[in-house]
Amino acid sequence: MKKRETLAKTLKPHWIWAIALGSAIGWGAFVQPTTWMATAGPLGVILGFFIGALLMILIAVSYGSLIKSFPVSGGEFAYAYISLGRTHAFISGWFLTLGYICIVALNASAFALMIKFIFPRVIENIPLYQIAGWDVYLTEILVAAIVLIVFGFFNIRGTTLSGRMQFVFCMIMIGAIFILLLFVGIQPDAGFSNITPMFPQETTAIAAIISIVAIAPWAYVGFDNVPQAAEEFDFPSSKAFKLIVFAILAAATLYSLMIITTSMVQPWEGVVEENHVWGTGYIIENLLGPIGLAILAVALTMGIFTGLNGFIISSSRLLFAMSRAKIIPKSFSKLHPKYNTPYWGIIFAVVIAILAPWFGREALMWVVDMSSIGVTIAYFYTCYAAFSLFKMKKDHTFNEKKHIEAPKKKIIAILGMIASIIFLGLLLIPGSPAFLGIESRIALIAWVVLGIIFYIIKRKDLKQIPEKELNYYILGTEEVEIKKDEED
Repeated sequence: MKKRETLAKTLKPHWIWAIALGSAIGWGAFVQPTTWMATAGPLGVILGFFIGALLMILIAVSYGSLIKSFPVSGGEFAYAYISLGRTHAFISGWFLTLGYICIVALNASAFALMIKFIFPRVIENIPLYQIAGWDVYLTEILVAAIVLIVFGFFNIRGTTLSGRMQFVFCMIMIGAIFILLLFVGIQPDAGFSNITPMFPQETTAIAAIISIVAIAPWAYVGFDNVPQAAEEFDFPSSKAFKLIVFAILAAATLYSLMIITTSMVQPWEGVVEENHVWGTGYIIENLLGPIGLAILAVALTMGIFTGLNGFIISSSRLLFAMSRAKIIPKSFSKLHPKYNTPYWGIIFAVVIAILAPWFGREALMWVVDMSSIGVTIAYFYTCYAAFSLFKMKKDHTFNEKKHIEAPKKKIIAILGMIASIIFLGLLLIPGSPAFLGIESRIALIAWVVLGIIFYIIKRKDLKQIPEKELNYYILGTEEVEIKKDEED
């Protein structure tokens, strides 16, 4: 049996928290507030995000327990293997790979969009063509490519550098949000009176809130980057759950602060009707001038950088784990001779993400919307894995010191599965507030068909790997062992 490649344990707890938080916040908190308020109103958005956060924490309970017992790269890919075998591991990994790389591409595209808004003459040069009503410029593609290459380079240089950068970016982003809130709050023309009405007049409050809850898998995707990096923790894996919960609650708070800040500037209904390319940037600049726009741009840039960094880390680790399990080419599990990073996975994620801007932002949005399905499927697999491993009997526990807690955790795992199914339903059932558009459904079908073809090609080779050997490659042990908690 070939020796299993392993990653160095270099990631500190506050870096992991920053990976989860920064990946979850991304560009949406600073670009989408006016779009979200058009759908749900200020209070509808805030309530929707906090309800979504609670549902994510239900799912995170299963993540925390599985990370504790199986601190290996691959995350949901490994959990699907533990509970349902190699075919389901492939399905989970296939959907997650697309989702993660698409989010990398979308963050790079968002950076180019921000430059386009602030310096339109810089970006709107060398027009190429139009896709779905979106003008594609060569300069826009170059900006996205440069930022991707830079972050790819930093990630290859080492996990320590990536983790440290992630934490610094998060701190700057949080500081910029609070400064922006303060500056808006002290303006005489701004205030809480502009926040009313709390919900859109053309829809019910419940429908408004549900429309935001439905995007929770997209809004909070990023906390699931934590298990992808579990093999590199330099601290006990039992701490992962607390870090995830803290990151989810912090993300919900930051989303809400940006909604409050945006809606305080001027009556939000008027902003929504004007339909600007970047509504948040437009009204902040009108109120606070170039300084306000600069602060918002710093927050947005940090959100984009944390998203880029976090998802390059997670996508490369997922590819590394799948390659180590012989599901995809072995080059993805090769480590850099100097920096000990899965550099082929990093290069692949960057190259694919560089191709995306050529198809226009609207086309990319279709794929990203579709990738929400993949993330939600991964959530379900994780909760099912925890459910299958938790024991209802008090004399058999999965990762618990107190026997009585195992049945409680099993119930929470069931609730996590139900939440995942609800999210899937909201995305796939016609008439749902979050029902995928026709373009996203076509992209989903195409990715499923491609996955089936790839699996058929690899199925024979995958089936021939002995179970103990596959256990070793994925989990680091020939037998699936449940680790017991050490005493604190």
